[in-house]
Amino acid sequence: MVNEQNRYVETCPVGCKGSLQPTDIILSEGCLLRCSVCGQLISQCSKSQYQQSMNEFDNPKGTLSDGDAVERHYRRTGKWLFQIASKLDKPSHEIHLLDVGCSSGAFLSVANNFGFQAEGVEPAPQAAQSACSSGLKVHQGFLEDIKFPSNKFDAVTMFEVIEHVRDALSLLSECHRIIKSGGLLMIGTANTDSWTARTMKSHWEYFDISRHGGHISFFNPQSIRVLAQKCGFKVDSIKTHSVLFLEKEDSSAITYRAAKLITELLNMPSRIVGKGHDMLIFLQKP
Repeated sequence: MVNEQNRYVETCPVGCKGSLQPTDIILSEGCLLRCSVCGQLISQCSKSQYQQSMNEFDNPKGTLSDGDAVERHYRRTGKWLFQIASKLDKPSHEIHLLDVGCSSGAFLSVANNFGFQAEGVEPAPQAAQSACSSGLKVHQGFLEDIKFPSNKFDAVTMFEVIEHVRDALSLLSECHRIIKSGGLLMIGTANTDSWTARTMKSHWEYFDISRHGGHISFFNPQSIRVLAQKCGFKVDSIKTHSVLFLEKEDSSAITYRAAKLITELLNMPSRIVGKGHDMLIFLQKP
């Protein structure tokens, strides 16, 4: 267990001044803490634990898909890109898009195929080099260090990135600076105000930093709204989907199949009431 002095995340990543209260979600590094203002959940891991867990992302393959997952990734990414173009009311070739935490460029490749003017930022050197070697325009480093001009991009995307940073307020403030007026910030992350989180608690592998490197900050719709307001964004939409009650490797085949059937029946209700564990967020710069 990490003592308070050694915690990597010392305050609410959303920028709230509320107290951090213990929860009943118990992990090896200590219980998750909850911000008393926005409900953000925060890991008690140390800086060394965090840095070690992040090493898994520095490899040439990065987030590139294999086999059947390639087609699924293409279809899903295509839907997201269509939503961006539709909300901006622009043809794809007029949209200048930046993908933050682009890894080896799986999202960028599809965006380019759809005609977007797409480039990316990736801190992991090997993943960034792999993307560049495949012909993609990728800047190696952290977003704040690249120093893009203000009002440069029509859209910025971040998929499974924001849960890795301890200062989400600074990150989204920088996104706000580089996005044009009327532009969009699209975020994909998990929802801790979900049926999955409430049911599985510490058994949800999403909270496990050893299985999902760098996961230290866990959002919900309320903390997203608070963060958006602090950074000058307007919430366009927050949608959730998917339910999980058991991890496959932690249950028998029969039990898992039965639970999976139940969760499939609950997927649509979870979308309707906003209790799915996957969260897709569109924020707009006024």
